Amino acid sequence: MYKFFFRLVFSRMDPEAAHHLAFGWIRRAARVPVLRVFVTAVLAPRYKELRTEALGLRMHGPFGLAAGFDKNAVGIDGLAMAGFDHVEIGTVTGEPQPGNPKKRLFRLVPDRALINRMGFNNEGSAAVAARLAARTPVFRTVVGVNIGKTKVVPEEEAAADYVKSAERLAPHADYLVVNVSSPNTPGLRSLQAVDHLRPLLTAVREAADRAVPARRVPLLVKIAPDLADEDVDAVADLAVELGLDGVIATNTTVARENLGLASDPAVVAETGGLSGAPLKERSLEVLRRLYARVGDRITLVGVGGVETAEDAWQRILAGATLVQGYSAFVYEGPFWARSIHKGLAARLRTSPYATLADAVGADVRKTEETA
Repeated sequence: MYKFFFRLVFSRMDPEAAHHLAFGWIRRAARVPVLRVFVTAVLAPRYKELRTEALGLRMHGPFGLAAGFDKNAVGIDGLAMAGFDHVEIGTVTGEPQPGNPKKRLFRLVPDRALINRMGFNNEGSAAVAARLAARTPVFRTVVGVNIGKTKVVPEEEAAADYVKSAERLAPHADYLVVNVSSPNTPGLRSLQAVDHLRPLLTAVREAADRAVPARRVPLLVKIAPDLADEDVDAVADLAVELGLDGVIATNTTVARENLGLASDPAVVAETGGLSGAPLKERSLEVLRRLYARVGDRITLVGVGGVETAEDAWQRILAGATLVQGYSAFVYEGPFWARSIHKGLAARLRTSPYATLADAVGADVRKTEETA
């Protein structure tokens, strides 16, 4: 039904306008008590076997919505209603900014993919922190906050910009994510180099501890799929060295070659980050490499090309305790999270693993044992 509606309505609309329309419906539904109870029962059935503990937090399951969908923390309850076990808001920057000029979001329908060059359009950390502080949650859900660099801030002042956001947002975050991997802010990806990343993560960790002395706010870093393997290893080693809580793998890619893209070449040539199905293989490779390097010492979050329950299951076997998606939500619609949960529960029941935690990294460990 949704796919018919997508072809009939959404595919004829500008992608960004369609996003705002659909997200508006989600938010409005969550404001109507009787309706949200009914919608939650349909879209978010719970499976006891999928209950997950990660980052010191308890969740209904491992599947969450990646950053980028709700940039300003305006629809967390609606997204929980839609079945996501955690919602990562942002990316939020130190100062408000409009993002890049429109048109800046493109669909690659034959490839089940998106290209975006949004440019961290958001209301800024002060406004988002105020909204989170005033929020009265309807549903219990884990809220992650993804922070990035304000575009006009020079690279040498990036740490101070991240610190500003961390101090404002950490009190309202179940976990914080340092985003140094979006391709749409000039100079941002250079911060993934370990020499730049070490002082940045150290400064954000200290800022979060100052802002929330009563508890440790888990801190993660989100990396790009375009990192060379040796750079992935370097980030993994740094995460362990600094006592980081997790790594999110991966963000969007700037690559276009060797992905088998079938969409209009003019759309494929648009600048920005590519997400969705074509990212599936590389994001899984990066995840496996990270798990082989860090094991169970930190939490890994698998994202990139996750469309089906099988994709999510493969991320878990590759080392992900948590799995996220975004692009497939556009193509699969409101029953997507329900389908992922149902399929994951079925796979766990027929697997040799007693719990979901037992399955985390199982394929990597088998490979190491037979090597």
